[in-house]
Amino acid sequence: MKKSLKEIARLIEGEVVGNGSIEIEGVAGIEEAGKGEITFISDKKHLPLLETTQASAVIVSREIKEARVSLIRVENPYLAFSQVMRILAPYQKPTKGVHPSAIIPEGVDLGKEISIGAHSVIEEGVKIGDNTIIYPLVYMGKGSRIGRDCIVYPQVMIREGVEIGDRVIIHSGTVIGSDGFGYIPHKGRQHKVPQIGKVVIEDDVEIGANVTIDRATLGKTWIKRGVKIDNLVQIAHNVVIGEDSVIVAQVGISGSTEIGKGVTLAGQAGVAGHIKIGDKAIVGAQAGVTKSVLPKTIVSGYPARPHTQAKRIEASILRLPELYKLVRELKKRIEELEKKKEG
Repeated sequence: MKKSLKEIARLIEGEVVGNGSIEIEGVAGIEEAGKGEITFISDKKHLPLLETTQASAVIVSREIKEARVSLIRVENPYLAFSQVMRILAPYQKPTKGVHPSAIIPEGVDLGKEISIGAHSVIEEGVKIGDNTIIYPLVYMGKGSRIGRDCIVYPQVMIREGVEIGDRVIIHSGTVIGSDGFGYIPHKGRQHKVPQIGKVVIEDDVEIGANVTIDRATLGKTWIKRGVKIDNLVQIAHNVVIGEDSVIVAQVGISGSTEIGKGVTLAGQAGVAGHIKIGDKAIVGAQAGVTKSVLPKTIVSGYPARPHTQAKRIEASILRLPELYKLVRELKKRIEELEKKKEG
């Protein structure tokens, strides 16, 4: 697909500086881009690359007035570039319709313009919304529902009774609605607690590869609108994650924990059960959260503390060898002084 720089600028609400009639047919990083391609700069430290890039045009912030190449000036270059990517390199959808090898019983509610891939299994009572894509080898359990304009990649398992909203993306290997980890110890044995709740996933959620989201014991595990979940995340029973929160790779969230709106859990963070993390809080990478976190705070370390305090503790730990040596020297001096005093 080709578009003039002027057309692209109009679509992303930008201002052209230079030749607006240049034809753009591709996107690339600023160091790899060549003729006919557009790129972007969002970090000031990369501004010198404006003098060496071979791209035909560059998307920049409004602070940049001119350069040796044509520009599109916008408020947010990275966001604008992502929009251009969708225009010039659109998502390639599979063929619409149901593959003959898919197993679908009578009574399943299939929306318009859907795609269901080879060897997928759709159980009784399932409802699939318009324009949704179900790739091969997907399982949807009895009574589960998924909205319109969703994408479910191969080998995803959506268990019975799961409810999924519109424009949700689920990547390969993810399991939604498996049993929560609930057992009661009695007389030396573990007795399983039935997990009869469900999972509710609202609109515009994206779930990475090999994520596990457990069904509630009672009630629901609830992923609210706009949440973005990275690969290899574990979300336990009855967890609630607020709107627009970001859960980065290898995070583990224990049961009945409530995550607020706009929260960031960085990679490999672990969150204990039955606590709350307030709106817009940030939990640092590999942090161990053992108690509730107030809104708009940053915590890190194990156990998780206010980030500035955690940094001071870490700095002190790095000085321990030096401090140990100093204590030994002081102890030796004290012993010498005591001997002189006794003598």
